[in-house]
Amino acid sequence: MKICVYCASSPIVNKKYFDATEKLGKEFLKSGAEIVFGGGAHGLMGKLADTVIAGGGKIKGIMPKFMDEVEWGHKGVSDFVYTDTMHERKAKFMEDVDALVALPGGSGTLEELLEAITLKRLGLFVKPIVILNTDGYYNPLITMLERCVSENFMNEKHLQMWKFVNLPEEVMPAISNSAEWDEGAINFALSK
Repeated sequence: MKICVYCASSPIVNKKYFDATEKLGKEFLKSGAEIVFGGGAHGLMGKLADTVIAGGGKIKGIMPKFMDEVEWGHKGVSDFVYTDTMHERKAKFMEDVDALVALPGGSGTLEELLEAITLKRLGLFVKPIVILNTDGYYNPLITMLERCVSENFMNEKHLQMWKFVNLPEEVMPAISNSAEWDEGAINFALSK
């Protein structure tokens, strides 16, 4: 199984996010999953890579060349793809993966996650999306997505496009138990 992980590059976030990332990395190692991530050496990206590499797992970084030029790339990751733009990077994240997992993060993580949800709504991406809600970090997003449905901006069926979990140990089971989704989702993409 190949899993793309969206996560933060900030090295100054609370330790609880680093701890959850390390636990999740160990869960990935137990499952034998191959990881695709943003390629960064710092923040939760760095912690994820360090954990997977230390455990002998497979991890692939995808990073725009301009980020690598300022040495954001993780030196321990040997499998790297470099893109010209952020748009190309996001497209590469979704190529041939079996699931997407979002950890807490800032605007970049949110942008990647919401683009994936939009593509799933249109039936252009049909794999599981799991969001690790460490210490309630994503509670405001849960509220906003539910409001999108209650205010008829989205269909109630769209609530099946993702799963929020609270603990790293819940991520792999959530991937396995995600609702089936297919290209036909475009037929109810409009909230009617």
